[in-house]
Amino acid sequence: MKTSDFYYDLPQRLIAQTPLKDRSASRLMLLNKSTGEVEHKHFYELDTLLEAGDTLILNDTKVLPARLYGVKEDTGAAIEFLLLHKHTLDTWEVILKPGRRAKPGARFVFGNGELKAEVIDIVNEGNRLVRFEYEGVFEAVLDRLGEMPIPPYITEKLEDKNRYQTVYAKNPGSAAAPTAGLHFTPELLERIQNKGVNIGYVTLHVGLGTFRPVKADDIADHKMHSEFYILPEETAELVNRTKAAGKRVISVGTTATRVLETAGMEGKELTAKTGWTNIFIYPGKRFNVIDALITNFHLPESTLIMLVSALAGRENVLKAYEIAVREEYRFFSFGDAMFIY
Repeated sequence: MKTSDFYYDLPQRLIAQTPLKDRSASRLMLLNKSTGEVEHKHFYELDTLLEAGDTLILNDTKVLPARLYGVKEDTGAAIEFLLLHKHTLDTWEVILKPGRRAKPGARFVFGNGELKAEVIDIVNEGNRLVRFEYEGVFEAVLDRLGEMPIPPYITEKLEDKNRYQTVYAKNPGSAAAPTAGLHFTPELLERIQNKGVNIGYVTLHVGLGTFRPVKADDIADHKMHSEFYILPEETAELVNRTKAAGKRVISVGTTATRVLETAGMEGKELTAKTGWTNIFIYPGKRFNVIDALITNFHLPESTLIMLVSALAGRENVLKAYEIAVREEYRFFSFGDAMFIY
């Protein structure tokens, strides 16, 4: 199957640049994965589409304000850091811009000197391993000095950092938001639970690889990025009970899907798991855990539209996207959502 099989034409004006004032006011396209039938709703109606005994699985990762602007200590030259992965308490893998000449020993300063960093190694793809120096709690310093690493297709400045977080974000570590969850409000979650729908949580720290284009002509040749995940025991047991009762497991987002399908790869009951996943789901791959998916609209030729196509069928998905363009849905991170059932 070719990467070009997942292309669709998207007018630039439909890429949402800012979040809606009311998170749950987003439009919600319903796509029947068996028939391809499409309906149009709003996200605040989601509780009416769920049944008692269903289980929603949410990704509770928290996005770090991981973009830092500073200067090189000896020259004063401007530098941008983008934090990728924490290796130890104070040691991080980062992308430096410009960074080609940053050798081990190079030092950088952020803010009024309250945060400093030293390059200690050169690692994957030219990224740098740096050690930070600061007083107090690193997350608090980062919150003061850092900016949200919003995707490159969003060109407007984000006024409120919290709008690139889900309302249930808990575990810091993501370089990007699990955007399907951005539509939920505390009130909507409460209505869903009051209906008898179960809610469980997994953690997957979203990496920047989620925005990496597929360059291989044949999708089977694409090398998937790895992301760290946690499947707690209580969530594994909740999924097992739901499946045993014949009810639906509904994944909120492709990230939660990656956790569940990694853990359920052998087709057995789920157990608690922690580790790194590089699972690549595309048409022809079988889903062992999820029955339905809530997701945003994804970039053409991306691994995410391939995952969605594996669940609902490529033709159904591309037809639904064509309808979404015609109906002027809002696309990507701050855009509208789709419920594939």
